[in-house]
Amino acid sequence: MALIDPHSFADASHPLATHISLFLYFDFSSSTILASAVLSFPSPYSGDLSLDTRSLSIAAVFDPENNSPLPFSLSPTVNPVKGQCLTVSLSNHSKFAVKFATSPTSSALQWLSPPQTFNKSFPFVYTQCQAIHARAVFPCQDTPAARICYSARLNIPHELSSVMSARHVGRRPPVPNEMAMACDDSLWCAEGRVVEEFVMEQPIPPYLFAFAVGEIGFREVGPRTKVYAEAAVTLLDSAAKEFASTEDMIKVGERLFGSYNWERFDLLVLPPSFPYGGMENPRMVFLTPTVIKGDASGAQVVAHELAHSWTGNLITNKTNEHFWLNEGFTTYAERRIVEAVQGENRAALNMGIGWRGLVEEIERFKDKMEFTKLKNNQEAVDPDDISSLIPYEKGFQFLWRIEQQIGRTAFDEFIKKYIANFKFQSIDTDMFLNFLKASVPGIENEIDLKLWTEGTGLPPDAKEPISDIYMRMLSLANEFKLGRMPSEDEVADWEGQEWELYLKNLPKSVEASQISALDAGYRLAESKDCEVKVAFLQLAIASRCRDYYGEVEKTLKEVGRMKYLRPLYVELVQGGGKEEEMFAKRVFSEARVGYHPIAQSVVESIFAEHL
Repeated sequence: MALIDPHSFADASHPLATHISLFLYFDFSSSTILASAVLSFPSPYSGDLSLDTRSLSIAAVFDPENNSPLPFSLSPTVNPVKGQCLTVSLSNHSKFAVKFATSPTSSALQWLSPPQTFNKSFPFVYTQCQAIHARAVFPCQDTPAARICYSARLNIPHELSSVMSARHVGRRPPVPNEMAMACDDSLWCAEGRVVEEFVMEQPIPPYLFAFAVGEIGFREVGPRTKVYAEAAVTLLDSAAKEFASTEDMIKVGERLFGSYNWERFDLLVLPPSFPYGGMENPRMVFLTPTVIKGDASGAQVVAHELAHSWTGNLITNKTNEHFWLNEGFTTYAERRIVEAVQGENRAALNMGIGWRGLVEEIERFKDKMEFTKLKNNQEAVDPDDISSLIPYEKGFQFLWRIEQQIGRTAFDEFIKKYIANFKFQSIDTDMFLNFLKASVPGIENEIDLKLWTEGTGLPPDAKEPISDIYMRMLSLANEFKLGRMPSEDEVADWEGQEWELYLKNLPKSVEASQISALDAGYRLAESKDCEVKVAFLQLAIASRCRDYYGEVEKTLKEVGRMKYLRPLYVELVQGGGKEEEMFAKRVFSEARVGYHPIAQSVVESIFAEHL
């Protein structure tokens, strides 16, 4: 058995599904989905076929043409990373159906009760399938090497609406016998239910499958973009204002990287429990509300997710061991878009913050240097456990190094050629390097490509992104070490990114009195910019300035974004005293129910490593 991917049971000798039809009945009372999935293949196949599942209850496998049962089995043991293998025995079949139900504890789904939502009137549910959680929603070959088209019928309460990473076909009453045995007609066609239909006609990796169901409204912000969120006027208006420049960004992206292939670029602002800054689901990007900052800087996250429309969604890493191909390219593309729309200073600050984060992440992995490589070995490793900025920022550094070597004009031509050549394909690092060497003859003599992609840490020709604004922040941070805070005149025009870069360059060993004085002057612990607030609170914890632990607790209970949870919990339990450990455990026990399952698992792994 030759596996395609260390994170999947998919066998290299088996055909890959090219289309999945999904029929999903949402039962909010039990936090489950009753469902069926029809998987279609390019040609008839005979023999066993392996699918990935996690926490799914498999009721039946059958031929959708005549509803006759097909033999199947679930692996008796649960692999801690991959879940359970569903083996289906086929005999000259080009399609088959699986009847199943999700678990209330599905790692991909977060079910929110009405009190956990903005308006506190209706429940809400959403998915997060990256990196390997699509298998917790439906059985599939859950590897980015397998690209699929899909259709979906979502049966939901009539007072709610839904969005997906797919084209919305329509909303209508349910019809009997249209659900491929997902549930009984009495449930499917019950009073008060509606069906929303969607289709995704372009092949995408399974991790880009996404939906959200709840009380959802929207605002138009451009010819190709609506901003969706929970139906609250203040939330929708502030989101629309923050992302007003989206169409400008799309046009810059098209100029730099070629045509936008996904028709729509809509945005959904999710509840605060969403564990990421953004998720690049095609046609419907998911965003954390923490990116709504009031100064349009949150649009940089939108620029990143937009850039994925070319690098990540059009061209995808074949496995998570080559994740830099998604994120390094996208970080480079994001900064080019930001530079064009918001100016060179904004892009320079973005690069400076990224460099600082990269240095910190390499230190974090000093005992696991394998994961400081761009191309790494993830056998028996959960990708969520090693999530870091390294594929983003080291990947960016590698591409920036190539740009500096051959010049921006030549590199722009290379990127367009690269995207056109590999679009709608999943590739690995070797495929990229071979294409690079063929497109830029002799590049391997100028840059050590093997060292950059397979070496640990930072290569000697990695470059700190020096700029006037970056050096000014560093200079002021160095002066703080000598006891001088920046004056009001010096910070008069600072926005969130300036403060973030400044705080990230302060030493962790400052005195508690210095932290208090800095906050007394600039109220950083109360900043509405979570990047600033969390950077400050990290310093407060490191200096054992316990006056701010109340604000730490409030932040950990209000926000579920892992970018903020991870550093705050790590700071509390790594080298902290017993008081900090007990504080961290208590806060997590009280906040846990509000976190997405992925975030819950990450915090638990932090405790397992440090306590």
